Amino acid sequence: MSISTAPFAALDVRSRLGRLRARLADATIDALLVSKLANVRYLTGFTGSAGVLLVTRDGARFVTDGRYTQRAREELDGSGAEAQIEIALTGAAQRELLAKALAPGSRLGLEEHGVTWAQQIEFSAAFPEVEIVPAGELVEALRRVKDAGEIDRIRRACAIADDAFLSLSSMLAERPTERDFAVALEFAMRERGASGNSFDPIVASGPNGSKPHHVPGARVIERNELVVCDFGCIVDGYCSDMTRTVSVGDPGADARRLYEVVLRSQQAGRAAVAAEVPCAAVDRASRDVIADAGWADAFSHSTGHGVGLEIHEAPRVASTAGDTLLLNDVVTVEPGVYLPGIGGVRIEDTLVVGANGAEPLTLTPKDLVL
Repeated sequence: MSISTAPFAALDVRSRLGRLRARLADATIDALLVSKLANVRYLTGFTGSAGVLLVTRDGARFVTDGRYTQRAREELDGSGAEAQIEIALTGAAQRELLAKALAPGSRLGLEEHGVTWAQQIEFSAAFPEVEIVPAGELVEALRRVKDAGEIDRIRRACAIADDAFLSLSSMLAERPTERDFAVALEFAMRERGASGNSFDPIVASGPNGSKPHHVPGARVIERNELVVCDFGCIVDGYCSDMTRTVSVGDPGADARRLYEVVLRSQQAGRAAVAAEVPCAAVDRASRDVIADAGWADAFSHSTGHGVGLEIHEAPRVASTAGDTLLLNDVVTVEPGVYLPGIGGVRIEDTLVVGANGAEPLTLTPKDLVL
């Protein structure tokens, strides 16, 4: 499986601050303090580990410390984000700079899902003449639908994960430990151009497969048993996510039936993915197949989630989700069945939502027996 080396499509960073400003009035706030780094990156292109962005109805001010003076100027200039850049060494000095941009009596929104209690106290003290209110997930709502540049990066991350797994699948016959195979996956993805993992890889063999988020350990992977491998990588900030369940040799009739049910469930969920389809309907399409097989209680998580700058983002693909899929959402479909003492099966793809269906970005075949 080849990995493209073509330049990425451009990210549409330039328009994002304007689109956010247009939402401030509906949120009944005069400004939004963006402190979540994934949101800062989305709005400005800044990739450092420390920075805060104040977005008002007529401008934006980005504050970071001296470690990132040059990077901030290069990345914000390169992205086209129109934000004034300020440098201050301490958090207190940064908050003082931001306070000067707010008129007394302004309503300032905080990203309450990403702000600690201690930070809220600090912001309240720094802005004594400003009303501080929760602002919800304004930036996350913008991030949900991906532009061509974002899809391009996720596609590359998926291709790297595909190629890494396919190149290593023969290693499973050599009886590695779960941990050794997970480390090999991490290295192989980095070797192919990833900057890191989307999350710590899950390699769960035999009875460990009944734990959906098993931590790979010293257990040796044996022949004729199910092995759940869930992994992904990051390319230029964007994540991939994929799960395959395999076996070196025939795992037996019961395991084959378990695999076939989950595969049909995943196919049903994938077939349901399209723009304007309720997320709960996708979940139901997958879940009904497993319930009909008698394993409803063994499917213990949602069917999927959005993927982007974070490995879990909007929309949720779950029975309780109220969202409807939108064109160019990027979501996973990942049903699983987990039987304590026996093992488990999960199969997952990352998909781009189209008008009439879904385009898979993860392309590794779904053959059970290697």
